[in-house]
Amino acid sequence: MARAPRQQRAKATVNAIIEAGFIAMAEHGPAATTTRQIADIAGVGVGSLYEYFDNKEQIFQVMVERFMADTINLIQPLFPTLVRKPIKEAVRELLQHFRDFLQQNDGRYLKCARHAMTLGVEEHMEPLQKALSELVTQYLMHHPETLRIRNIPTMSYIMINGGTFSVIRHLSDPAPPISFDELVEGLTTMVGHYTEQEMAQTGPAQ
Repeated sequence: MARAPRQQRAKATVNAIIEAGFIAMAEHGPAATTTRQIADIAGVGVGSLYEYFDNKEQIFQVMVERFMADTINLIQPLFPTLVRKPIKEAVRELLQHFRDFLQQNDGRYLKCARHAMTLGVEEHMEPLQKALSELVTQYLMHHPETLRIRNIPTMSYIMINGGTFSVIRHLSDPAPPISFDELVEGLTTMVGHYTEQEMAQTGPAQ
């Protein structure tokens, strides 16, 4: 960012620019979006925009950071409820909340997710992955019997990342081959079956 906002008015201007970035990108896509379009939507002059951002790519990066921060703020309050549910129910509820979150505000975050590769979303995934890993850890602590599952870190990584991108891909598809409920059922079945098989193979706790 060219200059960090300090006063309340400056912070409001930066926030308006970021919000305008979501609107412009949803309408035009990252490549066709311009700083003038963003400034016009934000109701500020292009010169004012350049006081805080060197180019549109910097705006996109802040947009991605906000997307990730808002996602984490969504899931963390769900932890106390999710960790007490059977694993299939927990996965299903988490995915449904994520879907609802992406579709809020005319789907601005969903449209952002459609351009994930262009916007470099992967570079900002670490905080979200840590939050989801913490959810897994808390779940294991509330269900000690699941600690018998082998390769928990590996399988958690695969399921967290695979589930996240599957949801984004499905919701971004204008004509998905399956319904969202079918996707959720498939993901919950995958997690449930793996957990059940591992529990059966390792036997009862000693």
